[in-house]
Amino acid sequence: MSFNATWSMAVGGMVGGGIFSVLGVVIETAGGWAWLSFLIAGVIALISAHSYSQLTVKHKESGGAFIYLRKLERHTFAGSLSWLLILGYVLTISVYAFTFGEYVAHVFNVGPWLPRVLSLVVIGAFTALNLRGVGDISRAEIITVYGKLFVLVGLAAFGLWQWNPEQLSAGIGPKPWYAALVGAATIFMAYEGFQLLSYDYHDMRRPDVTLPWAAILAVLAVIVVYIMVTLGAAMLVGARALVEQKEVALSVAGQQALGLTGLGLVTVAAAFSTGSAINATLFSTSRLMQSVSEGEELPPVFARQNRARVPHYAIGFIGVAAALLAAVGDLSTLVEAASLIFLLTFGIVNVIAFLEDVPGAALCLLGATFCGAAIGVSGVQQFLQAPYVTGGMLLFVALIFIARPWLVRKH
Repeated sequence: MSFNATWSMAVGGMVGGGIFSVLGVVIETAGGWAWLSFLIAGVIALISAHSYSQLTVKHKESGGAFIYLRKLERHTFAGSLSWLLILGYVLTISVYAFTFGEYVAHVFNVGPWLPRVLSLVVIGAFTALNLRGVGDISRAEIITVYGKLFVLVGLAAFGLWQWNPEQLSAGIGPKPWYAALVGAATIFMAYEGFQLLSYDYHDMRRPDVTLPWAAILAVLAVIVVYIMVTLGAAMLVGARALVEQKEVALSVAGQQALGLTGLGLVTVAAAFSTGSAINATLFSTSRLMQSVSEGEELPPVFARQNRARVPHYAIGFIGVAAALLAAVGDLSTLVEAASLIFLLTFGIVNVIAFLEDVPGAALCLLGATFCGAAIGVSGVQQFLQAPYVTGGMLLFVALIFIARPWLVRKH
């Protein structure tokens, strides 16, 4: 992959599940401070991107946190964290597919069954594309990323041109500034995507130069886009409309801006965006599963490659699992669960970067502290809203870290 393809892969992984999926969720939580939520979460992501890229360049190996922990001789913990991380990626793919289905079905409005069907179709399509090889994937990623950025920036500019700060909390009432902290923790999965590059080290041209620059510039670009779109969309239709129709929040804003033309443009951008995110996440997660399988922490079948040199069994497993979740899941629950998993993982990677004394190690420790604080805020928020779901998730995590090592030793 060239620098352009690498940067596009990172942006595609973030924006696809970001602004389209979580805009209504974060406005519901933070109100007029939603833009600050994206900024706070973006700063944590920026530090984490530095940690990921420096560790990957240092070890010159694909695999992300799994490889970093194994270098520290933490093999069992590395395997357990990787299982949890794969779950997080499956959750995010299901969010992207869910969002794709909702946006496209909103145009046709023929029944509640259509979004679920479309979710399954888009996962199937990109699973088939990933089985073809790296060349087709990177070209598709570049096209979809630039298409959606064009529409998103245009929509944001239209809303910002009609500057009206009162719209940021219209219909939902003002919220205190610290609500932005809760919002940032709740929607952190909006920045999931840059770390996918750490699984693609060997697929890049000049990775030691390409990876650090692509990761940092991708996160910076996404922070700017998220803040612009949050402000612009709210000023077009008001906060209440975005919360009430959070599954298709940007479609509402696009229709308000340009009528049916705006609705069509946003729908196309949403399809491009979520599609590229599914593409990027499926591609990179299959490489993670391959690395974990080669490290004997997953069944060896997931390391097998087809003629196009892609781990086809891993891709198939991820696609099927994500399709099942997309068919039965709820947007807010999927978003919050995935955010918690990524906060935990990014915090651990920041600690590893500090322990290995990469350039800017003190900054990495600060990032780990921010992640820890966000985990506490997000965990409490989720428990208060859905105690049984949160309890079930914590039990599942405990089983991964306790039962998984025993299972691997036995089999």
